[in-house]
Amino acid sequence: MANNSGDDRDADAAQTAARSPRTVTSRELLGGERLLVIQHEEEVYRLQLTAAGKLILTK
Repeated sequence: MANNSGDDRDADAAQTAARSPRTVTSRELLGGERLLVIQHEEEVYRLQLTAAGKLILTK
């Protein structure tokens, strides 16, 4: 009987990676700007970078 525990670990790692959320930096989102307007269905949101370097998401 073959021991395929290494294969099982590889499959588990692949499944975990597949479930991980996509990561995007705020710099990528804002593209050098301080304000990004996001349209979600019928709503409009604003993602704003403050002078203190914080992010604010408002509806």
